[in-house]
Order: sequence, then C-alpha cells, then structure tokens
Amino acid sequence: MRVEQLLSPHIQKFLNNEYQKDISIFEFQQTRKEFKGDMTLVVFPLLKHIKTNPEKLAQSIGDFLKVNLAEIKDFNVIKGFLNLELDDKYITQILEDIYSDANFGKRAFTDKKLMVEFSSPNTNKPLHLGHIRNITLGFAVAQIMEFAGYEVYKTQIINDRGIHICKSMLAWQKFGHDETPESADMKGDHLVGKYYVRFDLAYKKQVQELIDKGIPEDEAKAKAPILTEAQDMLKRWENGDEEVVALWKKMNEWVYKGFDKTYKRLGVNFDKNYYESQTYLLGKDSIQKGLKSGVFYKKPDGSVWIDLSDEGLDEKIVLRADGTAVYMTQDIGTAIKRVEDFGIDEMVYTVGNEQDYHFKVLFLILKKLGYNWAENLYHLSYGMVDLPSGKMKSREGTVVDADDLMQDMTLTAKQISDEHGKIDDYDEDEKENLYDIIGLGALKYFILKVDPKKRIVFDPKESVDFQGNTGPFIQYTYARIQSILRQFDEDPNQKVGTYQLHEKERELIKILDQFPETIQQAADQYSPALIANYVYDLVKAFNSFYQNLSILGADTNNQKLFRIKLSASTARIIKTSFNLLGIKVPERM
Repeated sequence: MRVEQLLSPHIQKFLNNEYQKDISIFEFQQTRKEFKGDMTLVVFPLLKHIKTNPEKLAQSIGDFLKVNLAEIKDFNVIKGFLNLELDDKYITQILEDIYSDANFGKRAFTDKKLMVEFSSPNTNKPLHLGHIRNITLGFAVAQIMEFAGYEVYKTQIINDRGIHICKSMLAWQKFGHDETPESADMKGDHLVGKYYVRFDLAYKKQVQELIDKGIPEDEAKAKAPILTEAQDMLKRWENGDEEVVALWKKMNEWVYKGFDKTYKRLGVNFDKNYYESQTYLLGKDSIQKGLKSGVFYKKPDGSVWIDLSDEGLDEKIVLRADGTAVYMTQDIGTAIKRVEDFGIDEMVYTVGNEQDYHFKVLFLILKKLGYNWAENLYHLSYGMVDLPSGKMKSREGTVVDADDLMQDMTLTAKQISDEHGKIDDYDEDEKENLYDIIGLGALKYFILKVDPKKRIVFDPKESVDFQGNTGPFIQYTYARIQSILRQFDEDPNQKVGTYQLHEKERELIKILDQFPETIQQAADQYSPALIANYVYDLVKAFNSFYQNLSILGADTNNQKLFRIKLSASTARIIKTSFNLLGIKVPERM
C-alpha cells in the first residue's frame, strides 16, 4: 500500500472526529532532505476548512497518527508541514512489494484510446537531427501513455506532395542520368535529398544570372526557369499526368525504404501512415457544413474564413477563392478521419513550436464545429535542436543527417568503451551491438532529459560521457547491478527477516516508491523528461548506496538478501524507465 493510501483515511477520521469536517483530499510530498522524515503532509490547504493555527493542527494530527498507526515511527512539525517518519518494517515491506511486482508502476487499462502523431517528414530529403528530437519525443510519449493505461496508436502524416517534392523530381530528371539508390550505393532518402540540394544550387545560379541582366531580385526569384518548371510539374501531378505520377511514385518509394531503415535503427514503429497526397482534399465537406452553421463566412472573392478575434486570435482562411484547400483545411479533415478510423478519445500532435499558433486555431475550429473530442487534443510543442556551430539548413545541405549522426554516436561510443577496456572478452558482434546501444542511448537520453519546450544545443561528445546525467552513465549502472546479481548464488525470492534500515537503503527505497507517481505525472504532462530525470536520481541514489554499503559482502545473509532485492528492484525500474524512453540497456558493459 502506498503511503498516501495508508495515511489518508486515518487523517480523514481524525478531522471528522475532532473538527466535524469531512475532508478526503490531502496534499502529500516527499520530506525535504534537510528535515527528518519520509513523507510530509502539507497542512495549509486544510486551513480553508479548519480555522486554527497550522502548527497546532499539524501537531495534533501527528499525535493521532503516531498513537493509531504502527507504521508511524515518529514525526516533527516545521511550521505548516507535518514530517512523518515511517517504521523500518513498513519501509521494508514497500521494497518486498516492489520486488514482487513485475509490473510495478504500470496502471490498469483505462479503456481510453489515444493517438500520437510524430515524425511526419517530407519525402524530399532524409531525416535529420531535428526529426530525431521529434521522433524520440513522440515515441516516448506513446510508450508512457500505454504504460499509463491507454490504448495507443502511433501514426505519422507523410508530406509526399507539393512544390518541394517536385523540386527533387525535376532536379533528378535534369541531372540524375537515371541514377538509382542501387547504382549510387546510397539510401533512397539520401539520394532524393541530394537532388533537392542540387535544385537549390541550380535555382540560385539562375536567379543570380537574371539579377546580372538587370532584373529585380524579387522578380528574378519568381521567374527563374527551373522554378517555373517545378511549378508546372506540380500542376501536371495534380492533373494526374501519368509520367509525372510514375516518377513521383518511384522516387517516393526510394524515400520510404530509406526512412524505414532509419526508423528501424532508432527502434520506432508506426501503427498507421497517413499520406498528404491522400488527405489534402479532406476537410472541404466540414468547411461547407461550417458555412451553413455560421462557423465560417465567405468573402466577396469566394474565399472562406473564420473570425477568431473574440478568442484573442485573428481571421484565418480555410478555403481559397478558387476552392482549393489550405493546410488548415486538410488538418481539420485528417483529424476527423482519424477519429472515424480508430475511435480515439485523445490525440497528441508532436510538432515544433513554430506551429504553436496553427494548433491553437485548429483545435478551436474543431471545437466550434461541435466535436467534443476536440477538448482532448494536445500539441506537444518542442524547441528546436541546434549545434554548437549554429542552426541547420536543409536546402543548403548543412543539416545533421540522422543516419550519419547515429553512426557517429556509435563510433564515439566505441572509442570511449575501448578506452575503458572492460569488453575485451566480447566477440566483434557483441561489441558492435554494445556500441550501438550506448551510442543511441546517449543520443536519445540527451534529447529526452530536457523539457520538450526548451531549445537544445546538442553536443555529441558530452552526451556519451560515462559520468553525469547521461544515458551511458545510467546504462553502466544497470550493467553493474546485473554483474552483482549474477554473482549471487542463492534464492533471491526468500522472505527478508526483521531488518534495521541504513539511511542509504531507506533513501533508495523511497525513490523506488516514487516510480508510479512519476509515471502518472509524465503521462499527465506528456513529458518524458520527468522519467529521464527520475531515473538519473534513482541511479545517483543507488551509486551512493553501493559506495557506502557492501552488497555481496554484507555482514549477514539477511542483509545480503535484502540488498540483492534492493539492487534487483533498482535495475528493473531502470530498465522499465529506459524502455519507456525507447532506450535499451546492456546486460554487460
């Protein structure tokens, strides 16, 4: 039983008897380290119902609990805070409960269906470092929500149409000489991205040539021949031109195969892909219904708008004068289709913070259209990822490619692991697998430990450090525990006898017991950072315990058994936490 569940009914009983107040909700928190105690009752909220001195009220509750609950060893009052010290027997039982529960922290199925959208790339270039933040965030949130009791669907909408796609296609036609991923020995997404960059080079050259002829810069940018050719190709695609559509299918297929390899190495998957080429016409029916109900209005030129000025926003176009859709139109239609496809109750959009305004408008429009589920839409807004050298630019080919970055991380992990010299007995396959686990773990953890809303400056070398708040530091601690457990040659499932806790053991158990609450907070806030930083605190506490107390060399068998159970429970929660973050842990390191 969790401490709050133990204490609440007794506090409720006392307040009812003493003050004739039926209060059932109480505020608890972990006792601050500078004070003695394990769990603190915050008394101040009770003063709304009971007019008395907070210290007097805390003292009277403490006296009652100490007399009536064997689990309360002692207490102290600091102003309006009642710090409760738990009995060793109760703390020991908490560990037994954690150790025996293979699914500790996992919530029962809630019957709620949730969709998480993430990645959602364009098919004109490979995935890059910015996508990795998006993907790791979205996938981790999906894992966390499933652990928190939701039925979760992972999805992406692939931007497979538009002028940017035609730029790559046209450049391949002009400069590719029928090059294929096989003939170039290159992943398909890299090959297509190469021609996106090639288009930009040709475009800039043509613009400069026009400027040199005396044409104004804005006019030159609009009239560059290669751009007008790309615009013509887009029109032909929209009109179903067989040749253009065949090229579009071929080059997109190259990209999809490349993406699949990247996703596989990152360890992520999707339950369904949506394609913009199939969704860009969605939403028009909803616009017509909204016109009839007065949600939207039509301007004299025939374009359709919504006025959100009463909500502190502005006017937003939802249909052009020629009847074609804008992004907002298709996002409205896609959201409705997803609910129809999966019957979801909630949806999380993992999209960078440059789209904050777009999603405010989208969610508000869906509410005005009468969709109750629109109340449960959430934009998981995140900051951009920079390098120490500055921002990345796709068109100029200066992005940090995701595949190259993953390979660099693996090589960095290899270099550092070899310097530690603890894997000499591994065969080559085992070494390569370990380097991959460490390198990708370092990358993902570095990204996920930061609050999603904050911008990140990614430093690869810092992320692979085996000391500090890094993935490898946590992975190494897990592997160390596994080594200890392998050396224990007795039955670990025996019951621990009467036990006097050391302060380091008590501290570690208290952190283990916070795991379910951390999961709930992470789910409520859609924040993997809460789990990443929780597991770092757990590992720090374990290492402090490990450095101060002997495990296998404990004074008694009972003590050794207790510390083995404590170590095994810690390892399992490290592994569970990292699994939720999409990170593997090595059994040896």
